[in-house]
Amino acid sequence: MKHLISFFLLCFTLISPIANAEQTHYISDNLFTYLLKGPGSQYRIVGSVNAGSPVTLLEKDNGYSRITDTKGRTGWIESKFISTDLALQERLPVLETELTTVKAKLVEALSTNDNKHSDLNSALAQRNSQISTLETRNTQLQNELTIAQDEVRNLRAKIDTQKDDLLMKWFTYGGLVAGVGLLLGLLLPHITPRRRKRTNGWA
Repeated sequence: MKHLISFFLLCFTLISPIANAEQTHYISDNLFTYLLKGPGSQYRIVGSVNAGSPVTLLEKDNGYSRITDTKGRTGWIESKFISTDLALQERLPVLETELTTVKAKLVEALSTNDNKHSDLNSALAQRNSQISTLETRNTQLQNELTIAQDEVRNLRAKIDTQKDDLLMKWFTYGGLVAGVGLLLGLLLPHITPRRRKRTNGWA
């Protein structure tokens, strides 16, 4: 049983560095760290690794990691200086490309929005002009209607006045005719000579 457990532990120990080696690791940004001969600060410095450099993680031991850098050197550095995130110097071009794309889309969106806004402003200005023209025409028609109503009232007043004058004239004429007829009726008997009665010889 002990041999079986030892076998599994040995397999795990062998597989773990292989699994770690499959994933690329990076030296954390804004750092400069020394490459040591062993897993501790008491070991001799064999080189240095710049921030953002890709490295291959081989194993870990007591807070230190054994790595191989792009120059083929193998050594130990503190594990806290290793990150699985892509280095900033490699992320920067991708971010700049994405930023350029986003800026282009933003400019296009703003241009489209400006065009739509300009079209809306033109349509609104046209509608406002039409409304202003209609309001002016409406005011003009109202003024013409007021003038026409005043003229109609004046004409009606003149017609009523003419009717009254005509009635007064007819009454006047009728009174004159009646007065002349009465006067003639009174005067004619006196003016007209009376015929004398003939005396007949046969008395």
